[in-house]
Amino acid sequence: MKSKTLSYVRDHWQLYIIFLLPALALTIVFRYVPMGGILIAFQDYNPIRGLLASRWVGMKHFARFLSSPDFLSYLANTLKLSVYGLLWGFPVPIILALLLNRVQSPSIKRNVQLVLYLPNFISVIVVCGIVRIMLSVTGPVNNFFGSQVNFMAAPEAFRSIYIASGIWQGAGWASIMYTAALANVNQETREAAILDGANILQEIRVVEWPAIKSIALIQFILQAGNIMSIGFEKAYALQTDLNLPAAEIIATYVYKKGLLDGDYSFSTAVGLFNTVVNVIMLLVVNKTVSKMNEGQGL
Repeated sequence: MKSKTLSYVRDHWQLYIIFLLPALALTIVFRYVPMGGILIAFQDYNPIRGLLASRWVGMKHFARFLSSPDFLSYLANTLKLSVYGLLWGFPVPIILALLLNRVQSPSIKRNVQLVLYLPNFISVIVVCGIVRIMLSVTGPVNNFFGSQVNFMAAPEAFRSIYIASGIWQGAGWASIMYTAALANVNQETREAAILDGANILQEIRVVEWPAIKSIALIQFILQAGNIMSIGFEKAYALQTDLNLPAAEIIATYVYKKGLLDGDYSFSTAVGLFNTVVNVIMLLVVNKTVSKMNEGQGL
């Protein structure tokens, strides 16, 4: 079978080139060519002189960022949002999938899935608008409790608001892959466990968890590896002047320095620092999980 496939590819290689060339060209143009922009991080970039004529300054901008008095604050805010979001948000899709798997009625299951998946299709900016309205001084939350707390102005509330809204928006959609994996669980194994007197928790541990374990580990590695990659849109949209001490993260700092202040070299250096940390985290987490899981890393 393998030899027939290779023979077919050799005989029709022109077709494969025609089909692959557009995708390859788009990948090179929009993914690899822009990588040349990281050179700006090592220059005092001048848009008029261009990339090749700008003055080289080495690690100047990296040293400037690392020696900044706000560096530890931005790094701590970024890590707290990421780590707490991972700890609180990662188990939720798994729990939802396990609960959905126990719903016997197909119609009820479809309706529940529709409700859970729907928030994923709402724009992040719209979600932030909903959050602002719900938590405003005159919003539904304060009306319900009879209070007048300005949640969006409290730095200590920002992290909880950010993580909770993220879980609400993405947990249902993230549970799809676990639900699909659970659909392939061997029913004979499940019935045997029930006949042996297994309770719900034992059934989950022995029958259902092995079916989703590999997917859960891969997702954990990917999410932990992107622990510094918080999109600036949501954090920026939820920022106010009063919650800024907790809301300012590296991504929003890069946006403000690069696009608002025009400090392209410095913002590129900060972004590159963020990317390097992500790569290191991905390698470390994958290596750790690989050793814990008998070499089944990503």
